[in-house]
Amino acid sequence: MKPSIPKGTRDFGPMEMAKRNYIFNTIRSVYELYGFQQIETPAQETLQTLMGKYGEEGDKLLFKILNSGDYLSKLSEDEVSQISNPNPQTPNHIAAKICEKGLRYDLTVPFARYVVMHREELQLPFKRYQVQPVWRADRPQKGRYREFYQFDGDVVGSDSLINEVELMQIVDTVFSRFKVRVAIKINNRKILTGIAETIGAADKIVDITVAIDKFDKIGIDGVRDELAKDGLSEEQIKQLEPIITLDGTNYQRLQKLKKILKGSTVGLKGIEETEFILNMLKKCPMKNKMELDLTLARGLSYYTGAIFEVKALDTQIGSISGGGRYDNLTGIFGMPGLSGVGISFGVDRIYDVLNALNLYPKNSLQTSQVLFVNFGKDETAYCMPILSQLRKKGIRAELFPDDAKMKKQMNYANEKGIPYVVMAGSGEIQKGKIKLKDMATGKQRMLKADQLIDILKK
Repeated sequence: MKPSIPKGTRDFGPMEMAKRNYIFNTIRSVYELYGFQQIETPAQETLQTLMGKYGEEGDKLLFKILNSGDYLSKLSEDEVSQISNPNPQTPNHIAAKICEKGLRYDLTVPFARYVVMHREELQLPFKRYQVQPVWRADRPQKGRYREFYQFDGDVVGSDSLINEVELMQIVDTVFSRFKVRVAIKINNRKILTGIAETIGAADKIVDITVAIDKFDKIGIDGVRDELAKDGLSEEQIKQLEPIITLDGTNYQRLQKLKKILKGSTVGLKGIEETEFILNMLKKCPMKNKMELDLTLARGLSYYTGAIFEVKALDTQIGSISGGGRYDNLTGIFGMPGLSGVGISFGVDRIYDVLNALNLYPKNSLQTSQVLFVNFGKDETAYCMPILSQLRKKGIRAELFPDDAKMKKQMNYANEKGIPYVVMAGSGEIQKGKIKLKDMATGKQRMLKADQLIDILKK
């Protein structure tokens, strides 16, 4: 049998993991600057927790888990027959019989469940970050995987828009540290609701948001066709089109929107919230551009206020971060009135962006700083105390484990990108020194152990 992995998943070797750890450590350090604390939740959640939280499209992408490895053997012949020859109208009914759990689709819904279950232990507002894999039964393609990592930051227990402001500062700081130029797009679900009300299609808000969220992929003609299929009249579509394609600066668009949505209380509230966020961010200049994008809808149904999305400007790879405010999510789990807002960094897409733009700092791809050549038993005994000294000083050092040919040991250092090699044969031992070779220049010099430490620490 030829070994393989499931479609939409990947293996990561040592060099790839060094790159990923650079991403994790960078994002983690920024979250912690803003007072966020780390939690983890199980890979599995009950389907009761997951279903109905992501909209109809999201529910279709949930990976469901068979109750146990031999669970089907416990079913009656009639139940097995139903599964073997399912009625297309009742797939969820069948799944409910054999699956009680699913793999998490994102980190936000499990976090809402966590908050409700641990409410008495939490100091509100609670600021958490979480980095774990999520799973979606999507069609694998470039930049889209079935198993991928998210790195979320959320604040619950506060209605203040200062949280949105700080999350945007976190996004700006993270991508500035990565040296990736991005466009940070902002919108508000209240504005979208106001638009739907204004064109007389309040009952079609879900259809409208799903359609316009695809604007970048299918263009205005595609959006128009989708809306027509969803039952919007030609007049409603004509009214919608100039609104979502408003031009001008952020300020100019908001002023135009105020006139268009003057009859919608909820729409005007969304404009007010967006203005506050953008005005506060002006007081703390950001390196990356904030853009009001009225086609931004974010497909997840739990968003109720400000929504965000981040796209890299120098490579075409789709959204690499996103999020928004969700006022009602914990209410589904029996705790109404607890507002939250969060962002999610798409680690795998960020990984692809940094690879495409070759933006990893050399010191982020950590390997050993020095390799000690193994000349034999006596030489190894001489080198071991020096190795211990280096490691106590925080210097990454290794000894080739076998008394192999010099060529093999040097090839090992080259392949791993180890910058220095230490050689200690009988001549060096008699002098109480070692010979250090710079692998980049080929230069060699005789040193004492303390001199070696000084060089490698620099």
